[in-house]
Amino acid sequence: MSDERLFSFRNPWFAASVGATGGVALIAAFAGLIWFPLAQPHLKFSSIWDAICSAAGVPRVASSQTPVQPAFQISQVVLTSGLLNHPSATDIGQGGTLAQGCAICHGARGISASNAPNLAGQHAVVIYKELNDFRSDARFNGVMTPFAGMLTPQQILQVAAYYSQLPPLEPAAGTRPPSPKLVVEGAPMRDIAPCDACHGDIAEKLGAPRLDGQSADYIKEQLRAFASGERHNDLSEQMRNIARQLTPDEIDKVANYYASLR
Repeated sequence: MSDERLFSFRNPWFAASVGATGGVALIAAFAGLIWFPLAQPHLKFSSIWDAICSAAGVPRVASSQTPVQPAFQISQVVLTSGLLNHPSATDIGQGGTLAQGCAICHGARGISASNAPNLAGQHAVVIYKELNDFRSDARFNGVMTPFAGMLTPQQILQVAAYYSQLPPLEPAAGTRPPSPKLVVEGAPMRDIAPCDACHGDIAEKLGAPRLDGQSADYIKEQLRAFASGERHNDLSEQMRNIARQLTPDEIDKVANYYASLR
């Protein structure tokens, strides 16, 4: 049998193979570029071409529709790597004076005896962001929202600088407890990064709080609030996207692990 006959459309096997391959390619292209994008209820496209561009990663055509605004206030805080890196002694001292009003919940030295978060040694940008979010109603708490509303932007910087300079809880003596899989490996099949990639030993993401030594009840409460959408001041919905996928058992394990690091 010659090559000419083998690779000729007169050969029914060759013609059928090429036709089947082309058909599969067309079906896949239609499904991936048109059907699946248009089937997503939260995405609105101005045309089929707009859906194709979106699926292919090409900038979409500007839509004439009015952008959908969330029904709640979101965080407007802009964080930079140099923010609060070098606070002055004056700002730290004035922050300490202001922090006397925080001691009833967060402790005289930033270590809480209740389920309020420990602030001693917390990253300054984290405290700065959360106080601004309480102030703007991007995050709500019956105690913190009124308190933050009484602070000026400069006073928020001072309080954040003060708490960041306090010594955090010392690690407990003895063997460190084993890390849950979610903390060190995440869940790649669910697109969940390791907790420690932002909050701990692997890396620290700007704006991500230190969790070691925090109350287990507090961590559980915040994860459940992110999962339900009650708390929505996370940038780019990162924590909401993760928390809503976690099982109750995973939330308990993560919270108890970080609480044990004290």
